[in-house]
Amino acid sequence: MHNDFRQAYLLHRRPYSDSQAMLSMLVEGVGHLTMLARLKGKQSVKYSAQLQPFTPILCRYAGNYDLKYLNQFELVQNPLPLKGKPLYCAFYLNELSYRVIPASEPQEYIYELYQKHLKQLVDCNDFEPVLRSYEYQLLEALGFGVEFDMDADGDEIKDKYYYQYIPELGFVVTDNPQMGFNGKVLNRMASGEFADPEVRKPAKHLSRYLLKPLLGNKALKSRELFLSR
Repeated sequence: MHNDFRQAYLLHRRPYSDSQAMLSMLVEGVGHLTMLARLKGKQSVKYSAQLQPFTPILCRYAGNYDLKYLNQFELVQNPLPLKGKPLYCAFYLNELSYRVIPASEPQEYIYELYQKHLKQLVDCNDFEPVLRSYEYQLLEALGFGVEFDMDADGDEIKDKYYYQYIPELGFVVTDNPQMGFNGKVLNRMASGEFADPEVRKPAKHLSRYLLKPLLGNKALKSRELFLSR
């Protein structure tokens, strides 16, 4: 049982009954938790309106198993002022997070990682570098990170070579540029230079490849927001 308040963000919410909602919450110092919230009585409309994505809250919950019970919460501040494409990106961050972060497994630093990138989206004009940064750091935190600066043999990635990525091995030198990534690009990815025009496309291609096993065959609905605009 947790008697103290913890900071949290709502990642996903769905109805569970007429007076209850099932929540996916990202909790500071804890990670991804599934909670059941009782939304009933005179305060139900107010509580339901306040319990929204992109709004930091302080929450108190209880439960010794995978399903927790949200006993109390209060707003820390107003929802972040997200609109347009930054808002679509924020929905992507939420959907990606609750889909790939295992529930009820200790993840001490992912809350800070999420909050940092969510705040970067506010008034953001170039959102792709923010998304790539979150994707790769999230993969690293979950144990699926990539060694960008070393190949499968432990040698430094060199600008003049091309490398093919092989799961569970890493980057292997290839003679076929069409099948691999330029070493110069990989070194820039290692430095987090996702705004570089040469890095954008390969970084997105590789991140989707790495996330595929975690996401499975179910498409991310938030990606449809970009396709329809």
